Amino acid sequence: MSAAQERRTLLERRTVVLAVGAAGAAAALTACGGSDGSGGAESVEQPGSGRSGGAVLAKTADIPEGGGVVFAAQKVVVTQPTAGQFKAFSATCTHQGCAVKDVTDNVITCPCHNSTFDAATGSPTAGPATQPLPAREITVEGDSITLA
Repeated sequence: MSAAQERRTLLERRTVVLAVGAAGAAAALTACGGSDGSGGAESVEQPGSGRSGGAVLAKTADIPEGGGVVFAAQKVVVTQPTAGQFKAFSATCTHQGCAVKDVTDNVITCPCHNSTFDAATGSPTAGPATQPLPAREITVEGDSITLA
């Protein structure tokens, strides 16, 4: 192989590597998006978005007072802010669409950027999230909690 051919091959490889790197960076930036000012809210599941309801999520005894449980498959978090009061919200953080992780001391926490939300209202209590978690409809009958 001549020196000119080696140089051309090296340049072609560099071009491919740079193009792949640029595409990867663009994909990463798009995933972290939210530059439209919505805080990533477009990826948040809204109430009545076609998820099938009717299945029992949990027993009331499974939801601790002042705490809650995240149901990852249904993308919902159920809380019990005070004794006998049950609330449900989308488990998708309104900042960048991460799944919230846990509920302790009436605070729902997103592990990605440490946004926190009030377990009674879904309102953000610490950023970077600025939008509340959308409410989800649940039904409590007897000791069963059902996603509507």
